[in-house]
Amino acid sequence: MTAPARTDRGSEELIRAEEPVLAHNYHPLPVVVARAEGAWVEDVEGRRYLDMLAGYSALNFGHRHPALIEAAHRQLDRLTLTSRAFHNDRLAGFAERLAVLTGTDMVLPMNTGAEAVESGIKVARKWAYDVKGVPADRATIVVAADNFHGRTTTIVSFSTDETARSGFGPFTPGFRIVPYNDLAALEAAVDETTAAVLIEPIQGEAGVLIPDDGYLAGVRELTRRKGCLFVADEIQSGLGRTGHTLAVQHEAVVPDVVLLGKALGGGIVPVSAVVGSREVLGVLHPGEHGSTFGGNPLAAAVGTAVVELLETGAFQRRAAELGTVLREGLATLVGKGVVGFRARGLWAGVDVDPALGSGREISERLMREGILVKDTHGSTIRLAPPLTVTAEELAGALGTLEKVLTSS
Repeated sequence: MTAPARTDRGSEELIRAEEPVLAHNYHPLPVVVARAEGAWVEDVEGRRYLDMLAGYSALNFGHRHPALIEAAHRQLDRLTLTSRAFHNDRLAGFAERLAVLTGTDMVLPMNTGAEAVESGIKVARKWAYDVKGVPADRATIVVAADNFHGRTTTIVSFSTDETARSGFGPFTPGFRIVPYNDLAALEAAVDETTAAVLIEPIQGEAGVLIPDDGYLAGVRELTRRKGCLFVADEIQSGLGRTGHTLAVQHEAVVPDVVLLGKALGGGIVPVSAVVGSREVLGVLHPGEHGSTFGGNPLAAAVGTAVVELLETGAFQRRAAELGTVLREGLATLVGKGVVGFRARGLWAGVDVDPALGSGREISERLMREGILVKDTHGSTIRLAPPLTVTAEELAGALGTLEKVLTSS
């Protein structure tokens, strides 16, 4: 790294300065990041930390990946925004390559993950009315309990997390909630009004919950048989995180619609997309949906560079290979403060013995040892390092976790 950025305020002062001027919708760990490169970040005092969270997969390729930074710099010197009132010279190439990478026909570019989810909901409902023939305003979407798809008022309407929901009603109707990983419950909830089944192939916020083998294939078979769409939210699980381009590929499943975000922006700009079949995305017509920044030239340039990194397959293979290191390392910690874990690729939910502290407390202890992670619920922490992390760095992080747990 080059010399740290100059600042006249230290970490403690900067944290205090946020208190009166920032809305208190986050409770971050008390670390103030000033610089970052690869899998490492540096605070304003120059202390270094291994980033084992990677922005909830937004930083799959690490901080400031050279190819992504170069693409952004190059585009900044040419054109950043036109709005979709005009065409731009970067959008077609981005859409073409993303469609090929994901095995889909069409791309609807947006910005944030929540926008992709909202767009997916709108597309599914429009398809239900125009193609399936559901009576007006009767379309339903089936979702899974303990989901996390974002925080808009519509999305929290079908959340089961009371922290996300309480105080934000009245809620948007049209959703049915069933237990995750339960095909029988899903079958019972789907009827002639169902536009889509919307699920995460792996539930990230819930603690990296991985469904039973055959569940995703079962969802695909059920939705085809019942005549509704399968919409897979791959905003956290997709783009290399689990060892495949998409997590549904672990079961060779092809949904009708896939929601992408986070890593698609390379940790530089917010980029999201709804990708799917022409039959589904083709229901949209001019004026029915849009975004001023969706598909902007800067986003398209960075998104194209992200797709280029994934086209080689190297990052997917790396996640799969290092995922073995992660799983084997976590297995040795069971009984040493870890009571269970779930892992796929470079993504794991780790259940710590509650007697040793909450997930938040464990995260703070790891931070003091130079490792950054984040808790989910209770005594569970999640690990999602950049796919650029080395085996040695990963082993060091697991060694630090063992130290923290066994010295508590």
